[in-house]
Amino acid sequence: MARRRKGRAGKAVAGAAIALAAAGAVAAALGFDPRTFFEESEAEATQETPATAEVAVQTLTETVSVSGDLGYGDALDMACLLNGTLTGLPSAGDVLGRGDVLYSVDDQPVALMYGSLPAYRALAVGAEGADVEQLEKNLEKLGYDGFTVDDEFTDATADAVEAWQEDLGIEETGRVDLGRVVFAPDQIRVDTVDPQLGAMAQGTVFTYTGLDKVVTVEVELDDQELVVVGDPVTITLPDGTEATGTVTDSETAVSEDTGQGGETEDVTYLEVTVAADDAAVFDALDQASVDVGFAGDSAADVLTVPVEALLGLAEGGYGVEVVNGDTTEIVAVDTGLFADGYVEVSGEGLEAGQSVVVPS
Repeated sequence: MARRRKGRAGKAVAGAAIALAAAGAVAAALGFDPRTFFEESEAEATQETPATAEVAVQTLTETVSVSGDLGYGDALDMACLLNGTLTGLPSAGDVLGRGDVLYSVDDQPVALMYGSLPAYRALAVGAEGADVEQLEKNLEKLGYDGFTVDDEFTDATADAVEAWQEDLGIEETGRVDLGRVVFAPDQIRVDTVDPQLGAMAQGTVFTYTGLDKVVTVEVELDDQELVVVGDPVTITLPDGTEATGTVTDSETAVSEDTGQGGETEDVTYLEVTVAADDAAVFDALDQASVDVGFAGDSAADVLTVPVEALLGLAEGGYGVEVVNGDTTEIVAVDTGLFADGYVEVSGEGLEAGQSVVVPS
């Protein structure tokens, strides 16, 4: 029995040898060296060379991210100074410019003109002042002429006013009554319209904003040092797109906060306005929640490594694996500022230009 088992085993070995030889012959005929299969297998079995990064000297600046709201900024009240009944109103979202009708009172239009000085009196022949010059600039821009743009309301100015009144469809008096014109710095966007047609005209007719979209951020007073008007910021849109922006305004505001016990208290904060450097980044958005990154603490000319290079040490703290030729060494480090995926580090023997392992 033992011999028979040995004989069958010998035949099996011989058969395997013949099969390998035959396979080798076939592989050779096909131009394939079977030894490469084993060499590749051995190469795959070896550990891959670890990824490394250089210890670099750079300045790190921490970014403090605060959530904000994208919109058109604070809405202002469009007040009516005329007595009567509202017979014409705009719609929310309307964009109105110089010469456009804002609303109508007793079927008579109230027009928009541009300027920073609010209307505060009737203007007629003999009037002098900055408001006269403001009116005349608008008449000229609207295409009316025959007068000199200055601070005097002359007969020539009155003639231009009559021509404007005729085109507007109101009585041609040559006099601009208080409340017939409203001045705003530029085009406006109607935000909300509360009164209904037929309501009394006194009070706020609608609210309005500018046309530019801005981000409004509430910053706690403890972080007020982050906010400097004119400073650059980063804006992160809902889809993750980042854009640059600038702080354009900051003012103190107060709101009521209701605690768990139902009691309310006043909370003071900074209401910060941020504009995008390229307004087109907001074109696809109307209202949205975005993040604004303010520059926080900074560390100048410090040794840094990628945050991923940090290793947690068994004895506590952190270390990095420094590459020394074909070997590596764990060096304990003290960490400082974290920013933009890097961390400030210091440790005995750690120098700029060294390579550290970045675990995958």
